[in-house]
Amino acid sequence: MTASPDTGRPAPAVTQEDLPRLRRRTSGVLIASQMLGGLGVPISIALAPVLATEIGGTEAMSGLASTAAVIGTAVVSLPLAALMTARGRRPGLVLAYAIGAVGAGLVVVAAAIGNFPLLLLGMAAFGAASSANLQSRFAAADLAAPDHRARAISLVVWASTIGAVLGPNLSAPASRSFAGTSIPETAGPFVWAGAVFLLTGALIAVFLRPDPLLTARSLASPAEQTREGRSLRAGFEAVKASPRARLALLTVAVTHTTMVSIMVMTPMDLAHHGAGLELIGLVISGHIAGMFAFSPVMGWLADRLGRLSVIGLAAGLLSVAALLAGTAGPHHGQTALGLFLLGLGWSAGMVSGSALLTDSVPQPARAAVQGLSDLTMNTAAGVGGAASGLVMAQAGYGWLNAIGAALLLPMAALALFTSRRHPVPAKAAPGPATSADGVTEG
Repeated sequence: MTASPDTGRPAPAVTQEDLPRLRRRTSGVLIASQMLGGLGVPISIALAPVLATEIGGTEAMSGLASTAAVIGTAVVSLPLAALMTARGRRPGLVLAYAIGAVGAGLVVVAAAIGNFPLLLLGMAAFGAASSANLQSRFAAADLAAPDHRARAISLVVWASTIGAVLGPNLSAPASRSFAGTSIPETAGPFVWAGAVFLLTGALIAVFLRPDPLLTARSLASPAEQTREGRSLRAGFEAVKASPRARLALLTVAVTHTTMVSIMVMTPMDLAHHGAGLELIGLVISGHIAGMFAFSPVMGWLADRLGRLSVIGLAAGLLSVAALLAGTAGPHHGQTALGLFLLGLGWSAGMVSGSALLTDSVPQPARAAVQGLSDLTMNTAAGVGGAASGLVMAQAGYGWLNAIGAALLLPMAALALFTSRRHPVPAKAAPGPATSADGVTEG
């Protein structure tokens, strides 16, 4: 073994021959963690607006709880990236899940005493678990072959399907499990979410070995194993130098913002038109199925057709989704279809954008750039989530969807501009050093 340039401790003795086995092991651990983590995070989607309305006393406050979670995800992104850059994926993911568990506990306390600021603080900490789920997709890309990178990312995204679909539908029974106690029923699911986050962190701590990011560095060329180029500043410079990285950053930010802004207000619109908690849970489950269940298809398309083609597909799907949901009114089936397509468009944009971002920057800067990506998209989504409650209260759900669709125009325009001004280089012969978009590694 050789000493790691980051920690001074022995680096994992991994050879190219070990990679297929190690990729399978890493993917298996990340898939299992996503299945668990996916049970906890969607609870905030279904219940945070309701809980905020109960404690805050007005519907205009309903979007703030979900917004706090998104902002928490954004705030923790750069420190998490810095920790991963220095110590690897495992410590960062474990810490993020632990913070999420603490946040779930704060939400329960806030609901019990009716304290709105404490609710927002708890939801912000709760968002750290979402950051861990998002960063797991990049952990899957650390050891993936470039021409299978989007599929590796998409498999980890897909793994959230089981927990994410079940999560909102478990909200009602989880709430009833605390009936007759001092814990309000709407806060009960957060108790279970905190326990799930602790279990997920333990799984990562025990089984995500060797660390995929540190292993990828140990296999890189000697020039890439130094600390230069790994700082957050180097990440900014890497994005600034690459038109495709800038497009990737915009794609994940706009895709996530459009999805979050529309999705967080959908339960309130459904309630306005007579939908009960069970129906709301089913609609959100369908939306989450669209987000995760078809991500392997999006990964295959992004590797086969190219990242830019799937970014265009994302813009189209999200536009149709906004049209359907925004004009549905009391037709709950149309709302459900719109929310499903909203999730599908998110999947297309997230998988293709994440793969394009990883393709477009040097290996040493990737962890920093990936943290910058999550910061950007969650900050933008936080602003969108906060504004969505106000738009809903003042103009209505239809206008909210129209604004969400308008956000897609800059993304589509930049994708078209990039494809014409910065065409994909001619592909080299197939091999482990060339990405699906012809970007040569190293």
